[in-house]
Amino acid sequence: MTFPVLDGKVAIVTGAAMGMGLATAKLFAEAKAKVVVADFNEEKGQEAVAEIEAAGGTAYFVKVDISKSEQVQNLVAKTVEKFGRLDVAVNNAALTPDNAPAAEFDEAYWDRLISVDLTGTALCMKYELQQMIKQGEGGSIINISSVSGFRPQPNNIAYVAAKHGVVGMTKVAALENGPQNIRVNTVAPGAIDTPMLRGSLEETGQTEEEFAPQLSLLGRFGQPIEIAQASLWLASDQSSYVTGTTIHADAGYTSR
Repeated sequence: MTFPVLDGKVAIVTGAAMGMGLATAKLFAEAKAKVVVADFNEEKGQEAVAEIEAAGGTAYFVKVDISKSEQVQNLVAKTVEKFGRLDVAVNNAALTPDNAPAAEFDEAYWDRLISVDLTGTALCMKYELQQMIKQGEGGSIINISSVSGFRPQPNNIAYVAAKHGVVGMTKVAALENGPQNIRVNTVAPGAIDTPMLRGSLEETGQTEEEFAPQLSLLGRFGQPIEIAQASLWLASDQSSYVTGTTIHADAGYTSR
């Protein structure tokens, strides 16, 4: 059972239609937040809202392409229109990592991935911060990076660049907004059992038993709920003295 540590708070979760985002939205609702499920996939986003409401939670769907400034502004505006405020945001939406060496990377996919994973996260943070500053009551923003933001991986130069950037701009936002009691932190997941990871396994022909020990000291993939729990702590007042840092939810991968 989750304690109601977000009772009275309003939270946006981007990329909330599946995987880590869905687990986070459901957990936040269980913790009594009013959750805005933000995603480009309307069908799955509405399904996520239905799941949350069926479990007794409060949720609202907003379709958004976070690479588009006007759509991000609309997301924040719709949130405030529906629930009256914004207290927490988890910027989780991202595209699948690229799959080519640096000497051969796909320039079109580079542009698309950077526009979502890096620029999109920056746009979300920009307009979330503006609303929180306007309210004058603080807030918490959690940006989802990756182990790729700390240890470079071969064949995904765009994803590595974007996730390094997410860590850097999180620190800038934390530095600038501490006086407003707005905390900005990062969660860096390792190998998490999501559709994205399963798709990668299918492409390479590997099994979890073969691949997991390469990425985890615990010898297994993480579960989306384990990342959601890290975000929940950062979203809650239990982490009230934590800003500008990263939780490495990666089973020790970056410690080696």
